Amino acid sequence: MNHDVAPLSVLYIGGTGTISASCVRLSVETGMTVSVLNRGRNSAGRDLPESVIGITGDVTDDESLLAALGEQRFDVVVNFLSFDAEDAERMVRLFTGRTKHYVHISTASLYGKPVLMTPIDESTQLHNRFTEYSRKKLDAEHVLNRAYAEQAFPVTIVRPSHTYDDANPPLPGGWTVFERIARGDEMVVHGDGTSLWTLTHAEDFAQGLVGLLGNPRAIGEAFHITGDETYTWDQIYTLIADALEVEARLVHIPSEMISVAAPDWFWSELLTGDLTHSAVFDNSKLRRFVPGFNPRLTFHRAVLRMVQWRQANPETTQADAATDAIFDRLVEGYHKASEVYAALAPRDE
Repeated sequence: MNHDVAPLSVLYIGGTGTISASCVRLSVETGMTVSVLNRGRNSAGRDLPESVIGITGDVTDDESLLAALGEQRFDVVVNFLSFDAEDAERMVRLFTGRTKHYVHISTASLYGKPVLMTPIDESTQLHNRFTEYSRKKLDAEHVLNRAYAEQAFPVTIVRPSHTYDDANPPLPGGWTVFERIARGDEMVVHGDGTSLWTLTHAEDFAQGLVGLLGNPRAIGEAFHITGDETYTWDQIYTLIADALEVEARLVHIPSEMISVAAPDWFWSELLTGDLTHSAVFDNSKLRRFVPGFNPRLTFHRAVLRMVQWRQANPETTQADAATDAIFDRLVEGYHKASEVYAALAPRDE
């Protein structure tokens, strides 16, 4: 009698991004049959294993998505690209009956800030009055939870928090920050640089995610997946400078002032509504479901890999001129404000 068990079939929607590429690789390493659906683009040179089955389609277009999938069914579907309530409703409609396990990638930024108790666990209140991205992700969660409650849609919600890989530094401003520090320019740090922040390498995140795939106990549950280390923001920037073998020249500016001076900058809203506040996470729930979860890449080691990536990929790791100009403007404004304050401050007679 043949007792061979067919490998788990997994469809990743996305699959070449900062987080998803590492998850795809680990899924293949663990013996899963992996398909990746996207529009045929490979982000930042993140090559996938040859065994990955590529499916080309536009997930935002029903006709394109259905044509790409045909009659295929998957044990697990992992969606990195779903965003708001309307899209979540589409996914419930399109994947009901097509999968035994639907994994929605949400965000840990929807935990209420400032956090009233630490560490953050999955029972922490969900709201974010500051960032539209977080509010829309929470709206999507509401739709999916209702679909689970009312029609047994087999969903698991996963919340990453500031996950990075070698090709995408976890910094407001990305590679521009590396370039400024390497040049010896002053670098803006929001707040006073002492709030605590959790960073997670994508390879460590993948451990948790892949461990959940196909687990029937995970259906109807929500998990955040983060590293176990916390750093102050000053430490984060200083570790980068150490890896570049230069001295960090840090300028501290209140997050609210960054939003005033650069209201259209992508990071301004996230700084005020998320990164300003300390974020320390409790991963004990995840470990009950994935006992082997054990983050290995400390940031002081990972930053050396980012430096190596920068050296090997100069074409994709240059400073962005617009972002560089924003930092220049913030630094200039800081020094002007300091001069005005010094001129107005009372002096001892």
